[in-house]
Amino acid sequence: MESAQHMLRTGRRGTLFEFSMALRDLITSWDRRGLAWSLAWHDVVSRYRGSILGPFWITISMGLMVLGIGLLYARLFGISVAEFMPYVAMGIVFFGLMSGTINEGCDTFVHAANMLSQTALPMFTFVWRTVLRNLINLAHHAVIIISVIVIFGLWRVADPLLALGGLVLTVLNLSWISLLVAIASARFRDIPQFVMSVMQFAIFMTPVFWKPDAFPDRHAFLTLNPFYHMLTTIRAPLLGEQPDGLSYIVLAIAAVLGWALTFSVFAVTRRRIVHYL
Repeated sequence: MESAQHMLRTGRRGTLFEFSMALRDLITSWDRRGLAWSLAWHDVVSRYRGSILGPFWITISMGLMVLGIGLLYARLFGISVAEFMPYVAMGIVFFGLMSGTINEGCDTFVHAANMLSQTALPMFTFVWRTVLRNLINLAHHAVIIISVIVIFGLWRVADPLLALGGLVLTVLNLSWISLLVAIASARFRDIPQFVMSVMQFAIFMTPVFWKPDAFPDRHAFLTLNPFYHMLTTIRAPLLGEQPDGLSYIVLAIAAVLGWALTFSVFAVTRRRIVHYL
């Protein structure tokens, strides 16, 4: 009787029910992953409709930035261009994946407000939409990565399979971070500005434009910086280097704990997100 009265007052059926419904949402979204891919592809196509080069304009812009920073910073740091240019190119491209997925994650549910309020689509579909959209952008930017690998002869020492493993771990972590900021942004509209500021700060605190060799000892903002671990597990194998095993451990633990925390938050707030919007 008390349980029935609680349901009548709150509309909730208990924590286990909320978690089961959240799990059902996740499973259903995976079964409909083709829909998430279609939405992501449509986002990319519609953004550049009428453009001759489409998303390659961003690739050209990023390529020019890589060229400028690579030449300038190589001179400032006293490092050869052949050594520094691939390092910077990969750093900018892969950090762009991280910042793009997290920043756009803030708008995951906000931009899908109409579809969420008028359809019964799984909410995770829109999370995968954000992640896949940024992976599509990464595929376009791969032109830059392939170019520096070929031009500077890194294809002789690169380990793409190991880099792919780092990319998988990175995407696993970016996915839960994207979902977490999406939930927070649906409730508090100041979150996107805060997240953008954090990512702008993070790019300078992460060895994207500089090398960690500048510090004789491992500094705290490297050890405690998740973006450093994400970046090094992808970039180091492509440069013919062996990533630190600590980075894989950090990313694996972060993926497990991050998804456990974020899924719990999603389960508790899932019914309220549409009302937040």
